[in-house]
Amino acid sequence: MDLLEYQARDLFEQFGVPVLPGRTATTPDEARTAYAELGSDLVVIKAQVRTGGRGKAGGVKLARGEEAVVKTAAEILDLEIKGHKVETVMISPGADIAEEFYFSILLDRASGGYLAMVSTEGGVDIETLAEERPEALLKVGLDPVDGITDAVGRKIVEEAGFMPDDHAAVIDVLKKLWTVFRESDATLVEVNPLVRTGSGQIIALDGKVTLDENADFRHEEWESYTETSGAVDLERQARELDLNYVKLDGTVGIIGNGAGLVMSTLDVVAAAGEDLPGTPKPANFLDIGGGASATVMANGLRIIMSDPQVKSVFVNVFGGITACSDVANGIVHALEMLGDEARLPIVVRLDGNSVEVGKAILAEANHPLITVKNTMDEAARAAARLASEGN
Repeated sequence: MDLLEYQARDLFEQFGVPVLPGRTATTPDEARTAYAELGSDLVVIKAQVRTGGRGKAGGVKLARGEEAVVKTAAEILDLEIKGHKVETVMISPGADIAEEFYFSILLDRASGGYLAMVSTEGGVDIETLAEERPEALLKVGLDPVDGITDAVGRKIVEEAGFMPDDHAAVIDVLKKLWTVFRESDATLVEVNPLVRTGSGQIIALDGKVTLDENADFRHEEWESYTETSGAVDLERQARELDLNYVKLDGTVGIIGNGAGLVMSTLDVVAAAGEDLPGTPKPANFLDIGGGASATVMANGLRIIMSDPQVKSVFVNVFGGITACSDVANGIVHALEMLGDEARLPIVVRLDGNSVEVGKAILAEANHPLITVKNTMDEAARAAARLASEGN
């Protein structure tokens, strides 16, 4: 479960992490009120959406004075960023930034432990930094019980190259961020940038938090997060329909049967979209398992097509116990059930039990949204191309 930035800010504040004041607004008039409450001449207005690239899309802007704030808030609230309609903005005072750093704690599935990553070069695309200048990104394994102690904090600040005068303040913030990570059952806590102000304060200026939904039975307060719109809402709807669905940040919707096949499909689609305009990537993980009934297929397509980022759908099924003929019938009947809700091109690849019968069923249906391909690579390329053309 990914939190919006203002939710992460509030969570940080709850655990004593230094943050700037923040107010949210859903209308220009609410932005006017928020500006008055903050009492700062210069403010930053940020779109609250669950996707990256907000700044490049015009979703993060400075404004000075009441009228400029109202005008800027209206402009941002009118944006759609990577398919996400901006419904809320966060308004915070402008910060006197002297230096920017990067810090994160994450669940490292490769090692089966926790990992801290830190750089004294914050405010940049950390993936690009890690690829182009890996020496600038320090990685420190964390003990799952002890986490970030004073000793671990000293190791981090010394090896990362923080100035000695900043050590005590930075260590204090890192320890508090570990508490956020542990107490919130998070799989990711990221601050980019963590800043030192002109007066020497260390402040978490932007936060990203991913919570482990397996722990939601321990956190009644998470209900307020799931009531918000976007990816969290789609995942909640999918759970209610007994669908194994995870939202990703891409434009090609994926439906497959079996976790291994779906994971392979994600990789093939990502590779197919690398050189296309818009670089289409998988939009979700959706495993329908052994059930490809019309109802299951309709529910899956409805969830995927409800995601405004999705531009095409790739159905990749290997017929086993569930024959390809059953899958094909499920797709055809699902589109009948969806009617006008079915709005996106669907690329289908079938293989395995009764594959020729399944292809014949789809050919006879001759549905304008359906394209059938023989191999997974061909289907992935077709789905990626359709998503690229739909951007």
